[in-house]
Amino acid sequence: MQTTPSQAAMPAWRLQDAKSQFSALVDKAMRGVPQHVTRRGKQAVVVLSELDFEALQRSAASRADKPASFVEHLLAMPKMPVKTRSEASVSDAAEGANLDLQPRAIDFS
Repeated sequence: MQTTPSQAAMPAWRLQDAKSQFSALVDKAMRGVPQHVTRRGKQAVVVLSELDFEALQRSAASRADKPASFVEHLLAMPKMPVKTRSEASVSDAAEGANLDLQPRAIDFS
């Protein structure tokens, strides 16, 4: 899980503290401030108010229902890491040579 800059600046509860002060954690979450909880020094969970959670669910559902345009679809595709010439190896060239690519005839009439 990657930490975004906004998460890095956000104070987090250690799990032990979150358990001992659960009421305070819930009060802050109910005021609309997501509460991050760490376990063994790593981000573990986020406590949200019920309203924030429902809004998040509605937002995700509306995005899933809306078909993406072709351009959005292409932009959402995972990107392959770009290798520099020094990183490219002979095996990479050999892999490309093993591809069975055949051009197909195209009728432009």
